[in-house]
Amino acid sequence: MKRRSLLGATLAAAAAPAVAAPSAVADETDTPETLDAMLRPYLARGLPAIAAAVAKDGAVTAAGAVGTRRAGAEIPVTPDDRFHIGSDTKAMTSLLAGMFVEQGKLRWDGTVGESFPELAPQMDAGFRRATLTQLLSHTSGLPGDNAAFGKMLEESFALDAMNLDEMRVWLVRQAGHMPLAHRPGAGFAYSNLGYTIAGAMLERAGGKTWEELVVERIFTPLDLRSAGFGPQASMGRVDAPLGHVVRKDGTLKPMLAGPDGDNPAIIGPAGTVHLSVLDFARWTGWQAMEGKAAPALVSAETMRKMHTPVVQMKIASTQPGTPTTGGYALGWGVASVPYSREPVVTHNGSNTMNLAMAMLQPGHGFAMVLMTNVSGKATDGVLHEAAEAVYRTYGPAVA
Repeated sequence: MKRRSLLGATLAAAAAPAVAAPSAVADETDTPETLDAMLRPYLARGLPAIAAAVAKDGAVTAAGAVGTRRAGAEIPVTPDDRFHIGSDTKAMTSLLAGMFVEQGKLRWDGTVGESFPELAPQMDAGFRRATLTQLLSHTSGLPGDNAAFGKMLEESFALDAMNLDEMRVWLVRQAGHMPLAHRPGAGFAYSNLGYTIAGAMLERAGGKTWEELVVERIFTPLDLRSAGFGPQASMGRVDAPLGHVVRKDGTLKPMLAGPDGDNPAIIGPAGTVHLSVLDFARWTGWQAMEGKAAPALVSAETMRKMHTPVVQMKIASTQPGTPTTGGYALGWGVASVPYSREPVVTHNGSNTMNLAMAMLQPGHGFAMVLMTNVSGKATDGVLHEAAEAVYRTYGPAVA
């Protein structure tokens, strides 16, 4: 969602087919095998750039990045370039939740009303009872992105002298009056609002903004040095691959950093992170180890909980990468893909100008990621084809 189209842009998530322990941040003395030759043919399918990487047992073993940062210009991308990961951010929000639960600062069954007792009397009764687990699994009863959510985002731009945590409390107050799509726990509706409210609960428990908590508790210990928030390029510069909008005639419009360069910052917990393909693979590779790789940010039990489905999905999807079938866990989906004998833990992310995909198979310590700087249905198909090619070459359970 962006100012230019608050309702027409949905943070995408994919949990559906289409598609001594090693340290996740250890020095990689061996240069990863290059994927450039495998990736280059996909540029002819309308992608300005594409990057991919593979991790095994917590170390990046293969990586590549080809194409240009800006369509119509020759600005080659590199594996160190930052790409936007959209809703793949949700797994970071869920990990923060796991940390606070283990520290006794929150409970999985803790409710919105308990986190915001000063607002609870004015909340809808169902909203007040929605739990942290339900928010993180899209089963809270909150509707999917709709006109009411778009209106709240539009109004948030006019808020004065507020930090992001204060803005999110304001959003909790506004959403508290929103009718639920169903009673909490009774069904699935992919809700970026729900993840933003979960982020506000984490801020209340941690005493800092969600962004500060992510930097302090995830980026820094995992040494994700390229990671940040918002547009991947700096204002006025093309120092990272720009996201692109597909015009009606099929041509690509590069989007510079600015008001329309990303989703509104208020919904950061739902999807505003950017990072390089190497750091994305390190993050996903660490997830695939499920507590067997340093640093031990949460227990192995909590890692497995985040990868275990809470609900089975069967919904109509209108946005590239959004879930249709499979199971949804906590910031991750579990799905079957035709090229693997075993299910994959997976998620897609898009801010409508970029598209990212993460897949892992914890039983094998295997992970792979793909990223591109354009989105849309055609791009989604191309990225799934590229994912199959990477998996068939490096995956542990090839069908």
